[in-house]
This record gives sequence, C-alpha cells and structure tokens, in this order.
Amino acid sequence: MRPVTRRQSDHHAARSAATRALVTSALKRLLDSGAVFSEITVQRLLEEAGVSRATFYAHFRSKSDVLVRLTDDLRDSLLELARHWDPAGDDGADRLARFFAQVIIIHRAHQYLLTAVREAASYDTSMNDFYTADLEGFDEHVLRTLHAQQADGSTPAAVDATVASRVIVWGGSQAIARHIAVDDGGGDEVFAHELAQIWWHGAYRRPVG
Repeated sequence: MRPVTRRQSDHHAARSAATRALVTSALKRLLDSGAVFSEITVQRLLEEAGVSRATFYAHFRSKSDVLVRLTDDLRDSLLELARHWDPAGDDGADRLARFFAQVIIIHRAHQYLLTAVREAASYDTSMNDFYTADLEGFDEHVLRTLHAQQADGSTPAAVDATVASRVIVWGGSQAIARHIAVDDGGGDEVFAHELAQIWWHGAYRRPVG
C-alpha cells in the first residue's frame, strides 16, 4: 500500500503547487496591468485565477500571503546579489556602480510587484516585516563590511558604522524606488554612478578629518 499512498501524496503535492502557481500568476498579471494592490479584491483574484474561494484559502492565508509567495524568488536574488558585493580594493566605487546598475535592472523588471510590496507594507504588519527583513539583512551585511574595512584601516575609525550602514542602505532603497518612479531609464547609469560615489566616499573611503 505504500507505493499507492506515495503516489497519492505526490499527486496532491503537484496539484497544490499548480494551484499556487495559478493564483500567484494571476496576481502578477493584475499588477502588471496596472492594478493597485490595495484595490485588488480576493474575489477579483479568484476570478482571474479561475479557482474557488475554498481552494484559495486552502493554500493562502490572505491576499498578502499571495504577494509574499510571488516575491520570494525576487527577494532571494536581490539578497544573493548584495551578499556577493565586496568592498575590498581600490575600484570599490566602480564595482558599487555596477552593483547598483544590476539592482536597478531587477527593480525595473519587477517595478509593479515591488510597488505593491511597499504599498502593502505601509498598512499590513506581516508585509512590513517581510519587506524590512530584506533591508535589515543587507544592513547587517554592509555593517560587517564597514567593520572589516575599519579593522584593516581602509575606512576611518571615526565613521559610525552602525549609523552609516543604516543611512546608506535604507536611504539608498528609497532613492532607488524614487528614481525608477520618475526616470524612464535613460538616467540609470548616472544614478548608479552617483549613488556609488556617495556610498564609497561618504562612508567606505571618507576623507580623514
């Protein structure tokens, strides 16, 4: 009987995965079409996905839960990109500019999704926790690199690493979001360059005195 049970379990898992994909894809289509996340009702999402309410709640706790599932892969790719940035070396500003250029490319490709996450985070506690967790993780990474650079004498000891990491990470995130909202993409290279210069010379290589 075990093989039969296993086949049934595998079949159930496959159906569940397919249902989740239907719903997350439906939300993405709605967002990409310009729909505002707060104005997308569960009923509209059900109609777009072609699933029943009972099926929906068997797989998701809420509409925000769908948004979290949809964003999981994106947040992982952004965090992985951030973790691979290393400030060591004299070309740090140029490497930072390339890093920000990649971040902007990803953000532009998922602009409506990220806008929905920021919107939901403003009034949904669970979404706020989800949204801030990424920035907190990057903040911690930048703080570690600043401490390491101070330890080897590359970054001045007078730099308050905790405050500096907070300012450049959280402020940089808001600046990127604002840039994408008001720029058609023609200024991306200049923006990435300027943000890199501010990070590098404002914190990592701040002039002594």
